[in-house]
Amino acid sequence: MSKFDYDLFVIGAGSGGVRASRVAASHGARVAVAEEHRVGGTCVIRGCVPKKLLVYGAHFAEDLHDARQFGWDVPDCRFDWARLRDNVLAEVTRLEGLYGQTLDNHKVTVFKTRATVIGPQKVRLADGKELTAERILIATGGWPFVPDFPGSEHAITSNEVFHLDALPKRVVIAGGGYIANEFAGIFNEFGSKVTIVNRGDAILRGYDEQIRDRLLQISMTKGIEFRFNAPFQSIEKQDDGSLLVHLGNCEPIPADAVLVATGRVPNTGGLGLEEVGVELDAHGAVKVDETNQSSVLSIYAVGDVTNRIQLTPVAIREGQAFADSVFGGKPTVVDYVNVPSAVFSHPPIGAVGMTEAEARNKLGTIRVYTSDFRAMKNVLAGRNERALYKMVVNEATDQVVGLHMIGPDAPEILQAAAVAVKAGLTKADFDATVALHPSMAEELVLLK
Repeated sequence: MSKFDYDLFVIGAGSGGVRASRVAASHGARVAVAEEHRVGGTCVIRGCVPKKLLVYGAHFAEDLHDARQFGWDVPDCRFDWARLRDNVLAEVTRLEGLYGQTLDNHKVTVFKTRATVIGPQKVRLADGKELTAERILIATGGWPFVPDFPGSEHAITSNEVFHLDALPKRVVIAGGGYIANEFAGIFNEFGSKVTIVNRGDAILRGYDEQIRDRLLQISMTKGIEFRFNAPFQSIEKQDDGSLLVHLGNCEPIPADAVLVATGRVPNTGGLGLEEVGVELDAHGAVKVDETNQSSVLSIYAVGDVTNRIQLTPVAIREGQAFADSVFGGKPTVVDYVNVPSAVFSHPPIGAVGMTEAEARNKLGTIRVYTSDFRAMKNVLAGRNERALYKMVVNEATDQVVGLHMIGPDAPEILQAAAVAVKAGLTKADFDATVALHPSMAEELVLLK
């Protein structure tokens, strides 16, 4: 009999924690997981899934309008925020149940409460109960970062945005990253007046410059306003319940809601990690090696709490690798090269590999191919909105080292193309592939 209550105790039942728990249990480990919020974590409960459902809902604004050009006699339509909100939240609850069912089917014990680490192999639940485990896995994810300024309590984050009682007529969004631009597109399509406020001078840092410039251009055409180099100073609540946002370098902006989307930080506060010797970085992330092991040999971490790449599929890969390595006898290391990503803006962005600037700095001589076109659907609908596809090629080897796309269904197309980049295929390989016509994806094999 083991001297521990469990072979593995996981803190956090998000994507990484659930995958690690399930796989470890399938390898025969006795597993428990503690979750203080809801099973499913950020992605399922207050991130990727509900956001993508809102994105789908927002697309109907343009689709219904465009349908008239395709022969459909569509009457003027009214949008019901409460109906969409409730349907989305019901779907989230359904998925939460499926995640719980998966853990139950694998005989994983679930504690729906907060757990903290009180020793290298010991945790304490919120009710005071103490449990031991041979190994502890930290999978508590990230949490929205809200800067400290007067009136910040009047702002909401991506945690609360899915629960708004009513659709705000005027929305100010702080930040220039993917969350800010995604919700800007969503609220704009729903009919809100949207202003993005950014303390810097660019959106979507880390993405290719041409692609992010195209999104800025299209967003402004759609009516989204931008304020750059405008740090938040304060939010003032007015007598009528509205808000007045005071900024540096520009006039105050009236709003009915202020969404702070200024990034996410590792959710390690109050977990007791440093007290037991777990080393954290300056941002509070758990420092781990390539096997996901922390400075305390019995404590591991996966997902956003390590602040490596804050993407759900990466957390899942890390959870799988941890469980297979530690409990399955199959040492596995996650490969972080050429991880694809998407921004579900309007229109969406898909990207994999090096940007043009990164490739020039790293490789020196490169070739860049672009296709700037109007999607067939936009042509008939009378929309001037243009898609942009960009391929970055290593001149010395002809290898495709980066693909960057903005346009309808870009993430759906990019996923398959990312396989080619990951496999190290060349521009000649793309050229040798027969085009699938008529499609937007065919532009990838027709670049000249």
